[in-house]
Amino acid sequence: MAAPASPDSPPPAPASAGGARIYRHRLPTRLWHWVNAATLLVMLMSGLMIFNAHPRLYWGQYGANPDHAWFAIGATADSGFVRLGDTRIATTGVLGRWTDRAGEEQTWAFPGWATIPTSYDLAAGRRWHLFFAWVLSVGLTLYMAWSLIGGHIRKDLHIRRAEWSPRHIWHDIKDHARLRFPQGEAAARYNILQKFSYIGVIFLLLPLMIATGLTMSPGMDAAWPWLVDLFGGRQSARSIHFIIAWLLVLFFLVHIAMVLLAGPVNEVRSMITGWFTLPRAKDGDA
Repeated sequence: MAAPASPDSPPPAPASAGGARIYRHRLPTRLWHWVNAATLLVMLMSGLMIFNAHPRLYWGQYGANPDHAWFAIGATADSGFVRLGDTRIATTGVLGRWTDRAGEEQTWAFPGWATIPTSYDLAAGRRWHLFFAWVLSVGLTLYMAWSLIGGHIRKDLHIRRAEWSPRHIWHDIKDHARLRFPQGEAAARYNILQKFSYIGVIFLLLPLMIATGLTMSPGMDAAWPWLVDLFGGRQSARSIHFIIAWLLVLFFLVHIAMVLLAGPVNEVRSMITGWFTLPRAKDGDA
């Protein structure tokens, strides 16, 4: 999805058929965007370090080496592999078994360049992860409250009745597949795919990420035992946590691709300064 207009920006000026400069992102949005991007990157890399301590995922209350894992990254005497269910894929040199910068073979699940810290240190990985978990939680709470008070949810994320039409959704999907991005004033509004994706990330994936993280904490289990029941066990919560992490990675990759295709200079500048130049309609697109 192409980067949308800020949910808190004022309507574009009447003369915004294309080429007009509008104030797209207010300061709180820009701060949350960049802080959140850095936070999620650190949490992903430190989370991979934590995963290296036991690179297997289970469903239910319990999980240990003798138990059947639905997902695992491992190594044999001469190869690395990823196993999903009963399907096993060789990943030697990438995952499971790889060579570090010193030329030595390692058998952690994820290589050092993808983790924080780069050498195996479970305690340090946990400290990094938990500190930035607080940054994520506080930042998300403040952003959601600010969006509600400022009318962002009502004015920009609310899906109108006409937008629920299958024809409307399919039209937007085709436009994205053809890389036909909105021009003029249309570029300053969310389309239906953007609404779905941002609602899903802000109000579903990130809260679930936080909730499943809390469920894996023994202290929180003691204080709020209902969390374990809610997710069907600590191991189920860990599996959901892992899946959500990679869904967020997928969202990030699609978001970056759309920014590059829509015009990276204009898009990134608007997220730094707040000001955005509305794209002019190309010949034949008007």
